[in-house]
Amino acid sequence: MAEVDPSYIDYEAFLDPDFSPSSFANTLVTSTNNATDTPLDLSTPLSRVLFDLQEIDTHIHTLTTKSALPLLSHTQNQTAAADHILKESGTQIASVTQGYERLQKEVLQKWEAADEARVAAENSLATVRLARAVTRCLTLGKQLESQVAEITGRGATGPAISAGAEGAASPPGGKDSFRALERAAYTIISLREMFSASAQGEEGYGLERVKVIRTLRGEFVIPAENMVKSRAQQTINRFSLSSNSSNASNGQSSMPSGYKQARDARTRLATAATTLYLLSPEPKSPTTVDDYKPELLLSTLQGYMQTAIMTSVNSLARALSQLPTMDRTLADISARCQDIVALENILRNLRPPPHPLLASGATSEIPAETSTEPKAVDSSKANLLQPLLHALDTSSLPSYYWRSIASSSLTSRVQEIVSRGGVSARTLRSNRDRLRTEIKECVLRASKVSATSLLAEKGRPGTDTVVVGNWEREAAVMVSSVVGPLGR
Repeated sequence: MAEVDPSYIDYEAFLDPDFSPSSFANTLVTSTNNATDTPLDLSTPLSRVLFDLQEIDTHIHTLTTKSALPLLSHTQNQTAAADHILKESGTQIASVTQGYERLQKEVLQKWEAADEARVAAENSLATVRLARAVTRCLTLGKQLESQVAEITGRGATGPAISAGAEGAASPPGGKDSFRALERAAYTIISLREMFSASAQGEEGYGLERVKVIRTLRGEFVIPAENMVKSRAQQTINRFSLSSNSSNASNGQSSMPSGYKQARDARTRLATAATTLYLLSPEPKSPTTVDDYKPELLLSTLQGYMQTAIMTSVNSLARALSQLPTMDRTLADISARCQDIVALENILRNLRPPPHPLLASGATSEIPAETSTEPKAVDSSKANLLQPLLHALDTSSLPSYYWRSIASSSLTSRVQEIVSRGGVSARTLRSNRDRLRTEIKECVLRASKVSATSLLAEKGRPGTDTVVVGNWEREAAVMVSSVVGPLGR
């Protein structure tokens, strides 16, 4: 602009980004007319605008004419540069296209084929794993079938399972059928572990999609597990080392009286306790042996204790109204306490078995020969007695037995007999001292275990009787609950 002739046109105003045509036109109109004129004269501002346009057009034409050669030269140079860039770009694009085609042929197509092979291999591996899991489940099912047949003592497992699951009415199997309980428990745990696999890669993942496994679980494994639980619970509920308590509570014939029979009864109890420990509901998260709570075992043992307590309370209440039967009743109560003492000793020397689902479990393999003879351990180590004592909130099962009997409705029943009066009340009052002596002797007599029971537990000779505790306080509590309401 500095090299051309000066112009009266204000190019700065026209080139201003804020230029407004309406404002510029309004300024022209107001500058050539009075605000009060009617009508306005628009010819003058229009002529001004047309003259300005003609001047600008002339100026553009002059600049274009003078700069034609430089413009053409610049345009030619730009066109040549663009042609050169297009040619070089075409060559590079062709090279990239050829490289991509070669890459697609040598890599992408081979990768797609390899990926198909990978997917096929993964599916094949998953099929093999699932087939192996199905095979192992069927093998375990066959193994459980033979163990169930051994437990029930029958060749056909179907009727035996349904009969065993009904409850205590099912008779025991063969002579040594109880020895298969623990092995069956390990088999059931292995099946449980496979059925519960929920993460891909775990053994047993996807078994729920196989119909034969669903059939195996629903129609055999679950009934077999219920039968094994029922048989183990029966064994604990029927445990007795004395003929008196078994005859009184179960109405059966004479129970073990010799060393061999007592040893067998102890082994049955140990096996049943181990079985219920293993078959208790499995922990939802990894748990150590110390934190594990065998709920099924504890509920069965608590039921055994409560049955013994309630039977003793009812027998003693009946004997108080029929005093001539008191001697027999106290003998039965003492025998039940001896069974509880034996139960405590067995559980104290019974360590928790290796559990495949616990953190401290060594292996999930089923032992070839599972020993039903628990090893004796120090009292400071874990045993199956501690969880029961903790659940009952006591330090001794015999103490819990006597204190529960004393704290039951026994005192109120004595008071009821006394308040009714009559022969029973007079007999009780007149024999108050005799009752005191006999009840105390009953409690103290219950603190002694026969030599047969001791041999069954320790396996070595001993004296005729062994004092296992001091029950003076329990004797005083029992005497107070019965003789106390009779007054002096």
